[in-house]
Amino acid sequence: MPDMQMMDMSVMQACMDACAACEQACTVCSTQMMDCSPACMNCADMCNTMMRSMMRMQGMTPASMMAMLDACIAMCQTCMDECMEHADMSEVCRMCAQACQACMDACMAMKNMMMAGA
Repeated sequence: MPDMQMMDMSVMQACMDACAACEQACTVCSTQMMDCSPACMNCADMCNTMMRSMMRMQGMTPASMMAMLDACIAMCQTCMDECMEHADMSEVCRMCAQACQACMDACMAMKNMMMAGA
């Protein structure tokens, strides 16, 4: 990716780690067959795609990376909102919502780093 040398690799690694953790939490949560299951499955897929895209930066542009980060943040927000409706009844939903929040925070940190380097 152009300007890759300007990227803080620890921020990128933290984002990949948060995406992986969120994917796992969402996958587990989706098996509960609650109303949040479709959002959890979609979020797991988005987090996996985000993480894999960061692992192979060839072909990525800053604009496409920002769009993917925005999509990941939006999907995590949707999943978190759905899971929070069940968080008082389900520890799994509560943990999934927390993983979504952590992923959103990590994606936002990645976006902020990219904007600061632009």
